[in-house]
Amino acid sequence: MNEPQLPHDAKWRRANTLFTSSNEGAEIALLGVPAHKSSLSPTSAHLTPSKVRELLAKYSTFSTSAALDLDSKTFCDLGDIDSPDGEDGYERVKQKVSGVLGKHKLLLAIGGDNSITYSLASNLWTDLSNVGLITLDAHHDLRDGHSNGSPVWQLIQAGLPGKNIVQIGIADFANSLEYSTRAKENGVTVISRAALRSQSIAQAVAKAVDIAGAGGREIYVDLDVDVCDRSAVPACPASMPGGLTADQLREAAFLLASDKRVRAIDITEIDAAQDAPDQRTLRLAALLILEASAGFATR
Repeated sequence: MNEPQLPHDAKWRRANTLFTSSNEGAEIALLGVPAHKSSLSPTSAHLTPSKVRELLAKYSTFSTSAALDLDSKTFCDLGDIDSPDGEDGYERVKQKVSGVLGKHKLLLAIGGDNSITYSLASNLWTDLSNVGLITLDAHHDLRDGHSNGSPVWQLIQAGLPGKNIVQIGIADFANSLEYSTRAKENGVTVISRAALRSQSIAQAVAKAVDIAGAGGREIYVDLDVDVCDRSAVPACPASMPGGLTADQLREAAFLLASDKRVRAIDITEIDAAQDAPDQRTLRLAALLILEASAGFATR
């Protein structure tokens, strides 16, 4: 059955029209990284980038709260990286993103599972020793091996100092004592989900940016959408009841992208095949792209 045609209104620009493939010098670049084969649980996260692009058409380019229109900025779509899993996939990621930060001020990457945090960050910067990392995630992602549960540990092993890392939203009963201890031993700053009951998401983000971006360090941000409450993100297999609200994650995306030190943001762990009929998880991912773009526009 064909999808109904969206109404056309010349005075209501749709957000999907922002992203073209021709603007090579654009300030903001969109990239799909449909990794899924190394996931600890079976996932169809490789279907997500195309679905999120489609749903951008549901939204306009104007942010009422920020009083700005995104058409004041320049955008491009770099397409999807073909088969980004495994060693061969890692090389394809490297070929695609090497030098990207020299051409664009902000990279927005749609996953795919959380393994892309390692493959992207380790190839965007040749030296990770002076890079900051902020994750919004229910999990530490400090597992051994090569999977969607290991990207933070892989980055530490590749030279990103633990003291440069801040993790927001780490959940109870979603991690082990061993990996919590590993975070502490490596100097990772953890702002747990429980800690967010007594501070706003804006306060948590401000603290995270101060730590991860100390001394002017450039920052990579991982928005693992399973940090949200399960009712808001049914397409995130590892999401839990009691996570962040969709609005908190949207606010975080806006605030993080408003800081010049943030150069790349990924959106991960959404299985498009598991979403609710109303596509609430995929719609949130599209809004995260727009919130980050609006935040960037305030720089």
